Amino acid sequence: MKKLICAVLALALAVCAFSGCTGAEKKSDKLSIVTTIFPYYDLTERIAGDKADVTMLISPGSEPHNFEPTPKDIVKIKEADLFIYNGGESDEWVENILGSVGSKVRVIKMFDYAELLPEEDINHNEGDESDEHIWTSIGNMTLFVDSVTEELEKLDKNNVKQFAANAEKYKKELGKLESSFEAMVEASAKKPIVIADRFPLLYLFKQFGIEFESAFPGCTSETQPSPKTVAKLSEFVKDNNISVVFKIDTSSDSLGKTILGGDNVKTLYSLHNVTKEQFDKKATYISLMELNSDALKEALG
Repeated sequence: MKKLICAVLALALAVCAFSGCTGAEKKSDKLSIVTTIFPYYDLTERIAGDKADVTMLISPGSEPHNFEPTPKDIVKIKEADLFIYNGGESDEWVENILGSVGSKVRVIKMFDYAELLPEEDINHNEGDESDEHIWTSIGNMTLFVDSVTEELEKLDKNNVKQFAANAEKYKKELGKLESSFEAMVEASAKKPIVIADRFPLLYLFKQFGIEFESAFPGCTSETQPSPKTVAKLSEFVKDNNISVVFKIDTSSDSLGKTILGGDNVKTLYSLHNVTKEQFDKKATYISLMELNSDALKEALG
């Protein structure tokens, strides 16, 4: 992490040379908005509509946890009207470049608008770090709509009514999604869910009271579980007559097959990023959450 911070600081110092220290003239009357990750890109596009050019800094298909900004990335932020990022350990690079981007850029840190939960290990012990995946709570996303809408209205007073209308429509869709999860969980047998993987869906599961066991916390760099972890999860699957386990969308199903002793390993989407194919096909936060709901329905019984 220290190497990354040093590299980012060096990049920040190079930005002035890269951009001429003057900033480019805007090519459009539209607002220019830069977001780091997919959930905020999707949310902002819904609210801004055709009144803004929204850019996702971390390209589809790439790993957000390993992202290192280029001088071009920092210039994009510097020339934006609004920059939206998550916060947390994965975004330490952001904290180190904000001083170099200038005061004209309005900044939203989503961590400031959510009630943070600590990461949990396999024994459900709480760690020292906050779980970063705050967007997996549908309730949080509804709060984020209000935060983004407020900033857009400050930046473009001519389109306040459109932003408000778009936000209200999107909040209704999120409300419908939230209600469908509530109904699905309520109608189920409420079996515990086993994630044979890291677990970036803590906020979603906590919101709806879904019990779970997982191999790793959400942002771990570990990929190989200990024999003790494999044995614990295998025993849990057997003792609870669990017929399906899960992996996260960017991972292999090999650990799931080992723990289950079978092939019924399904995918849950963290929504941290999407593949290029999903992006090109206009996948959305809501469409991917609906896939999560469908997958969980079978496993909850």
